[in-house]
Amino acid sequence: MNLSKFLAGTALSVPLAAAAQSVTLYGVFDTGVEYVNNVGPSKDGVARVPVLTGTVPSRWGLRGSEDLGGGLKSVFVLESGFAPDSGQANQGGRLFGRQAFVGLSGNWGQVALGRQYTMLFWANLDTDILGPNIYGSASLDSYIPNSRADNAVSYKGTFGGLTVGATYSFGRDAVNAGPSPAGTNCAGENPADRNACREWSALVMYETKWWGVSASYDSLRGGPGAFAGLTSSGLSDDRLSLGGYMLLSRTKLGLGVIRRDNEASPTPRSDLWYGGIAYDITPALTLAGQVYYLRYHHSDNKAMLYALRGSYAFSKRTSVYATAGFIDNGGQLAMSVSAGQAGSNPPPGANQFGTMIGIKHVF
Repeated sequence: MNLSKFLAGTALSVPLAAAAQSVTLYGVFDTGVEYVNNVGPSKDGVARVPVLTGTVPSRWGLRGSEDLGGGLKSVFVLESGFAPDSGQANQGGRLFGRQAFVGLSGNWGQVALGRQYTMLFWANLDTDILGPNIYGSASLDSYIPNSRADNAVSYKGTFGGLTVGATYSFGRDAVNAGPSPAGTNCAGENPADRNACREWSALVMYETKWWGVSASYDSLRGGPGAFAGLTSSGLSDDRLSLGGYMLLSRTKLGLGVIRRDNEASPTPRSDLWYGGIAYDITPALTLAGQVYYLRYHHSDNKAMLYALRGSYAFSKRTSVYATAGFIDNGGQLAMSVSAGQAGSNPPPGANQFGTMIGIKHVF
């Protein structure tokens, strides 16, 4: 499901004084209780209310548009992520850490400036069945559902079934809250080093009523003081994403691979394969599952992740869910099954199980 279309369809629209201008208040509150076993050297379990995500991260936002005539509109989005356990701001404490941009749109597409998603996000939006689920792709590569850039210029346009897009950031991440996608201390916009902390991405996607395919490339440059080893503008962290999905009467299938070349890592090349299915047992009850395989080249490090989720919708706005995940680490990997909160990694080479029961409300 296209998340932006879903939120727009379920949000409250509030007209302003000018009839041609409107602002929409929208949001998602998603939280529950999680249990993860085999944590750390003691191999104890932990029960908690996650900070980052359940089926999706909690957020609220404002989006607006003004009709300028002749098919031209001005648009803006301000979107704030928050921790449902404490109410604190996520994304490194930013007020609008998920999105903050303004732009112009028309039949030719949309141009926007500000903090916004890169094209890697849009490429995986429909192919990754579980998306930002607490047990999912973020457990193996936390950048995938957090692929945003500060100081960015973007273009995205759809022409028939074809969508093309690109972003370019002059300084991809100005927040020191890492090392994590929430803040990697790479502000850029440096006159002494024009390549420092730059980001660029590109997207080609084709969709029909029943299926779609996509390809995207996302490149992150390093800079002095940046986290995760990207301490020089001569180092890059690149991802090539290829994927597709198919829609049947009550079923959605997704399949993809993300090739990563991270020059700051001792094992720079890796492949993340994934395949998933979602099935509507009834209009209210949906069962979804996905398998992920992460493999590092020229290394024993690898991981298999199995994730399952069942959700029941009381209405278009309120649903409950149960989700579970199991990760099997190989080599010296110690990845946690859970992307809901830091600090729950198992011992190197160990496996781990997690489960969560939660509720989601969309407004």
